[in-house]
Amino acid sequence: MLEFLIDLDRKILLFLNNFHTPWLDPVMLSITKTVFWLPLYVFLLYLIVRNFKKDSWIVLIGIVIAILLADQITSSIMKPFFERLRPSREPSLTGLVHLVNGYTGGKYGFASSHAANTFATALFFWLLLKDRYRWMWVLFAWAILMTYTRIYLGVHYLGDILAGMLIGFGAAWAGYKIQRWIRNKQSMAKG
Repeated sequence: MLEFLIDLDRKILLFLNNFHTPWLDPVMLSITKTVFWLPLYVFLLYLIVRNFKKDSWIVLIGIVIAILLADQITSSIMKPFFERLRPSREPSLTGLVHLVNGYTGGKYGFASSHAANTFATALFFWLLLKDRYRWMWVLFAWAILMTYTRIYLGVHYLGDILAGMLIGFGAAWAGYKIQRWIRNKQSMAKG
């Protein structure tokens, strides 16, 4: 069963990675970088301050917990434990995977930290603000785009992305619940 899943993951990667064009290469390389999305992060910070005023620090604790959990579970625990080579570093895929400007990422790719972090951010803000802003679902489209860049660049399999997404969802739920618990304690202490 595991061999079947690994083979399927490779076939899906090669299929999706094959949709590349020279003009899109630099675009995908740019939007995969966290710094590219800095205006989005500043905007999300603005929404926190606007909606939670003096309690903003509590919400920030929640998002920091979510991202730290997502990032550390994938980067510090899963990647060293599973030691699954990225497609860009897999000898059997040499010449088959389209790479952009020689970008190969780190050695191991399971699970995707990009996916964990972006989906943690998307779910956290959706849980936090969905009742105030109906368009919060757009953050899931952003997370999908961000993680697709990893397949386009040949540095992650779809399985890496899906595992990272699930880790991100769990981390977001934990961060959201913790900040909500702190805010409830804070309001009970005030009132």
